[in-house]
Amino acid sequence: MTRLQWSAIAVCVLLNVLDGFDVLVMSFTAAAVSAEWALSGSQLGLLLSAGLVGMALGSLFLAPLADRIGRRALILVCLVIASAGMLLSAAAQDAVQLGLLRVLTGVGIGGILASSNVLAAEYANARWRGLAVSLNSTGYAVGATVGGIVAVALQSSSGWRSVFAFGGVATALLIGAVLWRLPESLDFLLTQRSPRALDRLNTVLAAMRLPALDALPEPEPAERKPKPRLAQILSPAQRRNTLLIWAGFFAVMFGFYFVTSWTPKLLVEAGMSAGQGITGGVLLNLGGIFGTTLLGLLAARFPLQRVLLGYTLATALLLACFVTLTSQFALVLALGTLIGLFVNGCVAGLYALTPSLYPVEVRATGVGWGIGVGRMGAIVSPLVAGWLLDAGWTPGRLFLLVAAVLVAGGLAVHAFRLTTREHA
Repeated sequence: MTRLQWSAIAVCVLLNVLDGFDVLVMSFTAAAVSAEWALSGSQLGLLLSAGLVGMALGSLFLAPLADRIGRRALILVCLVIASAGMLLSAAAQDAVQLGLLRVLTGVGIGGILASSNVLAAEYANARWRGLAVSLNSTGYAVGATVGGIVAVALQSSSGWRSVFAFGGVATALLIGAVLWRLPESLDFLLTQRSPRALDRLNTVLAAMRLPALDALPEPEPAERKPKPRLAQILSPAQRRNTLLIWAGFFAVMFGFYFVTSWTPKLLVEAGMSAGQGITGGVLLNLGGIFGTTLLGLLAARFPLQRVLLGYTLATALLLACFVTLTSQFALVLALGTLIGLFVNGCVAGLYALTPSLYPVEVRATGVGWGIGVGRMGAIVSPLVAGWLLDAGWTPGRLFLLVAAVLVAGGLAVHAFRLTTREHA
């Protein structure tokens, strides 16, 4: 692993910090926004979901363009979209404007995530691929944790709009980081054969201390017009893995967003104080920073598929025990940290594993659709939890339900048929 490879992965980590910050920026500013515009609970709920809806749309419909125009090029376009959405959100005049701008911001970030995870996987060698993509996913937990601290500090002095302005400026600065240290995908340059592809490819190879190429490899002769990329990931050869990865992403993100969104409130429902509930929620994000790193280290020694299955089962077991122990505050905090460690690792593991399931021509499409279906699980999760709470479910029963969903996701992961890419 050369300096260029590690710096490319570092930029991808910073891009994922945007995800953590953007998902929670609305949560951290919700009280102030609601007070300014006198919003009802349902109106506020729509604002909280708007960013996730945008991310799903970006992952499903924007991310596949990376297989045509390049991973790096799409990231730059999406950074412009996301920074504009953030900056304009700071000037929103009512809830409708803010909601639409949250969708726009989410579209940009959804497009970034698929490409950044693909690039992190492609620039890592076989030994460090799991760690590279896991570190990439650690950016979410870092963004969520640092974003909370920044939001509290800025709101107390400058109001909620300053939090969105900060996010917009930080996102715009990442455009420079991408131009400086994030090269285009080697696999993309080899397969797309643009006029300057050979020069760009040799520039990257030189930085990686690899020999230059005299010419691009000859493409395999095409017998017929290729199918649309979505049709390719649903072709008989890919359909089984595609449906399993969709099931895995849906289940894991259903559980992840339930845990991160509802744990503080459900701890209060179970008898803890409001302060204790917030402390439990913070520890979930802190645990996530260590969980994704640990997953990457384990993946360097053991098959990632088995590590990910173990993470999902461990998360399910911890969730089943969590709410029953609310009378013992210290133990709940310890379990909360462990849940954050494992549930964040589940998401990181899926990001790391998914690129190995698809050939380069449809890799961004496969990853983008997997993340997009996962975002649907993220959107559904808080709605289902709220409906079941209104129907009289206890926090303990809700956590057991989510544990069962995660077990199903783990079984889907276990059924993947990996290609040789993971061992390349």
